[in-house]
Amino acid sequence: MSRKLFGTDGVRGRANTHPMTAEMALRLGAAAGRYFRRNGEDHHRVVIGKDTRLSGYMLENALTAGLTSTGMNVLLLGPVPTPAVGFLTRSMRADVGIMISASHNPAADNGIKFFGPDGFKLSDEAEAEIEAIVAGEIIPAQPQNIGRAKRIDDARGRYVEYAKTTFPAGRTLDGLKVVVDCANGAAYRAAPDVLWELGAEVIPLGVSPNGHNINDGVGSTHPGACAKAVLEHGAHMGISLDGDADRVMIIDEKGQVADGDQIMALLAGRWAEQGRLRGGALVATVMSNLGLERFLTGRGLRLERTAVGDRYVVERMRGQGFNLGGEQSGHIVMTDYATTGDGLIAGLQFLAAMAESGQLASELVTQFEPVPQMLKNVRYQAGADPLSKDSVQAEIARAEARLNGSGRVLIRKSGTEPLIRVMAEAEDEVVLREVVEGIVAAVEHAA
Repeated sequence: MSRKLFGTDGVRGRANTHPMTAEMALRLGAAAGRYFRRNGEDHHRVVIGKDTRLSGYMLENALTAGLTSTGMNVLLLGPVPTPAVGFLTRSMRADVGIMISASHNPAADNGIKFFGPDGFKLSDEAEAEIEAIVAGEIIPAQPQNIGRAKRIDDARGRYVEYAKTTFPAGRTLDGLKVVVDCANGAAYRAAPDVLWELGAEVIPLGVSPNGHNINDGVGSTHPGACAKAVLEHGAHMGISLDGDADRVMIIDEKGQVADGDQIMALLAGRWAEQGRLRGGALVATVMSNLGLERFLTGRGLRLERTAVGDRYVVERMRGQGFNLGGEQSGHIVMTDYATTGDGLIAGLQFLAAMAESGQLASELVTQFEPVPQMLKNVRYQAGADPLSKDSVQAEIARAEARLNGSGRVLIRKSGTEPLIRVMAEAEDEVVLREVVEGIVAAVEHAA
């Protein structure tokens, strides 16, 4: 069953434009309600969280209307991180969890992500079934079976208390000064609370959301803001989250930034030494640097690569029993602790490594020397298909022949935006630049 509405991470788009309209959110809510009520039981519940975008109010209300119209009882969590929705879906025995967020995208965008009763994101098959229901006639509940909605006042507190339990027992963050950049997003209260309650001196950044400033010059897509604050305040390290706090970048005391690959390398190496790394492997996407693969191989570990998207990382982890994975972009998935990427808990694991090793952040952020990598995005018009053009395919073939096994080329469409992502890796940076620019020019001409 094909999917047109759902992308690699739920349904996403520009607010008040298809598919991110109130009408579509209402139909999605009703379709999800109908899908999850198939077992015929009388009591059904759904938890809904959101980030701080202005359009979140509109979509929250529309989803609630659709869900209650099919007999679902709705529990509104308010602004909480995406991983908190996964956690609370399972903790509160809900049939489904929904997060309203466009993650690291600008404030004008929004999205809707679904979680199953186990707290994990829905499979492609489940999303396709919901999409089919959206396209058909949705049968409403009888008047006496319409659902109720209520706000849950302690949702954030529940997540805060859980996040603290993932830090090693008996250790604290006493004496550490930590900058936490919350991107004016979903973790703007939870993340500073967790760090402070564990003993850190907290320098908060990006904690004044106004509905329009999420990810605006702050957060994991703009780690320079956190790096600047670390240097200005003489902090020991910085944690830079994205708008829904499922991504993280780590900044050391010198202002250096560690991406997801470096964080995963640190955790994989430490967990392997401690006997905690299940299956002797780390799961990451095709975007992860060759340097990470070499790092793992040198320690007798494996890198299992998947398609881009943390959902595919999680599917591989669950299917083969691995407990650590993620993406270069900062999704760090630790199934011992969470059902999806959790930027805050990943930051706590980095802090745990500092506490247990006695090392500075600068001694931990660079675990391997990355192979030079270049990524450029080319925007194209909706409905176009530049990658199908012979001229683009010919340029890609020329690039692969030129690298001749000394590097790699990866060309793909974004699952959330009309972008072609052109990525290459090569030891020779001149060759790397020429290869990428050649493909970008061919795509732009075809777009």
